[in-house]
Amino acid sequence: MKITMIGAGYVGLVSSASFADFGHDVTCVDKDRARIDKLNSGKIPIFEPGLDALIEHNISGGRLRFQTDLASAVAAAEVVFIAVGTPSRRGDGHADLTYVRDAAREIAKALDGFTVVATKSTVPVGTGDEVERIIRDARPDADFSVASNPEFLREGSAIQDFKHPDRIVVGVADDRARAAMAEVYRPLYLNAAPMVYTDRRTAELIKYAANAFLATKITFINEIADLSEKVGADVQQVARAIGLDNRIGSKFLHAGPGYGGSCFPKDTVALIKMGFDNEAPLRIVESVVAVNENRMRAMGRKVYQALGGKIRGKTIAVLGLTFKPNTDDIRESPAIPLITALQDLGAKVNVFDPEGMEHAKDVISDVNYRDGPYECAEGAEALVIATEWEQFRALDLDKLKAVMSGSTIVDLRNVYRPDEVARRGFSYFSIGRPPATPKTDISQ
Repeated sequence: MKITMIGAGYVGLVSSASFADFGHDVTCVDKDRARIDKLNSGKIPIFEPGLDALIEHNISGGRLRFQTDLASAVAAAEVVFIAVGTPSRRGDGHADLTYVRDAAREIAKALDGFTVVATKSTVPVGTGDEVERIIRDARPDADFSVASNPEFLREGSAIQDFKHPDRIVVGVADDRARAAMAEVYRPLYLNAAPMVYTDRRTAELIKYAANAFLATKITFINEIADLSEKVGADVQQVARAIGLDNRIGSKFLHAGPGYGGSCFPKDTVALIKMGFDNEAPLRIVESVVAVNENRMRAMGRKVYQALGGKIRGKTIAVLGLTFKPNTDDIRESPAIPLITALQDLGAKVNVFDPEGMEHAKDVISDVNYRDGPYECAEGAEALVIATEWEQFRALDLDKLKAVMSGSTIVDLRNVYRPDEVARRGFSYFSIGRPPATPKTDISQ
């Protein structure tokens, strides 16, 4: 099929490359000329494992191209996907649909023959209806149908998620649109990916409901972690035990500094706004957002307490700036308010992240960027693990001890066993587990 993807951001790039790898003919359009030029020269503007090779393979195979000319791409397409940004609107938290509306107006001008216009962006319920109205008002003669096809990609494993999805949600208003979308995803037939066909409004709400529920699971286990610390329990064992219950499941039950990223924070707020506007308040989601916002900055106080309140003028090393590993995305990362809190408490901060430091330089000031974990830890009173990158999971603890001026590790991702760290002479503080004190005999 001939597919056009409007938007060369994270969702647009992953979707374009994956659709092309299915064998479809894909044109990805973006107004940012510099971004398109970089893509055509083989430079990928985001970090996602495997994406650069996938894009290169499909460009060389003639199935994928990048351009700024929207009109020709839309005119030739059988399915046009809208994959533009829907950030939180400044001032009220609603999803900003400016780019979606602009895309719909441009699409309307260029439609030629029956075309399915599918929103892949995360959009409030009723956006598909608005897209249809915009196109219909501009082109009463156009032969088209609007669909909703939300994405469920996890940064860091997006290609795997796209090619082996838990489900594919398609909201359509007629049989022709359903048939076209079925053809788009036909290559996944052998993977037996469940196709959930529904109406557009239901499909739009499914995306928000899924993200809000996952954010709720994270926030729930984080509060259980706080209680575990108070009563001397181990939150990891609690999470494992309740996760073995098939009604609950083990995913998203990892205690930590709070959720972040490009989706959960803005989507939970947007869902709350939808509930308010429709006189159906979402009190649970409201609590989730409030708890998460308070938690991220509270991680600074956790480091302060681990050092017995002696933090002013001390150097603290923070490993990890991205909101999760295997991405360069620092949007709403818990590491950012953590670092700000440490600075407010008077600490000097060293930081290192394998992929996120260039983006962080636009957001964080007055920190020392280091070239590796041991360089980051040099002279530090305490080391904080803020993101669970694989290279932070097997640090040489003896080498750390030698370069640090102090002996405190605050592990906000629970990547180490307390007894293992304590045997190396560290005071170890984690999330939802009792602290561990140093033991001088490493043979114990």
